[in-house]
Amino acid sequence: MTQAVTSAAQNNARLGILLMIATTFVFAMQDGISRHLAGEYNVFMVISIRYWFFALFVCAIALRQPGGLRKAAASNQKLLQIGRGVLLVAEICVMVVGFTILGLVESHAVFVCYPLLVAALSGPVLGETVGWRRWAAIGVGFLGVLIILQPGSGVFRVEALIPLLAALMFALYGLLTRYAARKDTAATSFFYTGVAGMVAVTPLGLWHWEVMSAPDWGWMALLCLTGALGHWLLIRCYEVAEASTVQPFAYFQLPFGAVLGVIAFGEMVRFNVILGAGLVVAAGLFTFWREHLKRAS
Repeated sequence: MTQAVTSAAQNNARLGILLMIATTFVFAMQDGISRHLAGEYNVFMVISIRYWFFALFVCAIALRQPGGLRKAAASNQKLLQIGRGVLLVAEICVMVVGFTILGLVESHAVFVCYPLLVAALSGPVLGETVGWRRWAAIGVGFLGVLIILQPGSGVFRVEALIPLLAALMFALYGLLTRYAARKDTAATSFFYTGVAGMVAVTPLGLWHWEVMSAPDWGWMALLCLTGALGHWLLIRCYEVAEASTVQPFAYFQLPFGAVLGVIAFGEMVRFNVILGAGLVVAAGLFTFWREHLKRAS
C-alpha cells in the first residue's frame, strides 16, 4: 500500500515537472510573439488585446467553479488584489519593451533573478527570516546580473536595466500574491489578476490604437491562445505536484527564450550572458533547495 502511494506521488511529481517545462515553452513562444508585435505596434495596444482574452479566460474558469463570479470576486482585501493585478500588467508592459530593445536572450537572462529578489524582499514584505545562506545566494545571483549587464564596460546601456525593473516588479507581485493568499483563495487571486489588469490597461490600449494587418491579427490570436494555454498548464501543474518540486524547472524559460531569440530574431548569445545567467540560475536553485529543506524540517 505504501509503495503504491509513493509511486502515485512520484508519477504526480513527474507529470508536474513535464507540465512546468511545457508551461515555460509556451510562455517563451508567447514572449517571442510579443516581441514581434510590440516591434510593429504600440505595446499598450498589444497588451490590451492580450488581456481582453485573458480576462475572458479567467471569468470562464470562475464560472465553472461553485459560486461562479460572485464567489471569485469576494475578498476582504480588494485594494490589495486590484494592486496586484495592476502591478502585473505594468510588469508585462515593461518586460515586452525590454524584448524590443534588448531582445529575448538578454532580457530573459536578467529577468531570471526575480526569485532572488523574492527571497531578499520576503523579510521586509512578509516578515520572513532570511538566513545568511540565502543572503549569500542572493549575492552570488546579483554578481551574475552584474556580469550580464557589464556596468563598467563601454557596452553598458541604461536600457539594460529594463528587465531588472521588470524582475523587481514581478517579485513584488509574487510577494503580494503570497500575502493575499493568507485570506483569499487562489481562484480569487487569479480572477483579480486578469480582470484588474484588463481594466487598467484597456484605456491606454484604446488611446494608442493602431490598424493591424491581417497576418499580425493571426499572430495576435496566437498570442492570446498561448497566454490562455500557458496559464492552464500552470494551473494543472500546481494541481498535480507541489510548488517546491516543480518551481526550479521554471528556469527552462531561459534556454527556450534564448533559442527562439537566436533562431527567429538573429540575436547573439555573448559569453558574459551565459556565465552571468548560469550564476543567477545556480543561486536561484540553491534558494529553492534551502526553502524545500526548511519546509521539510
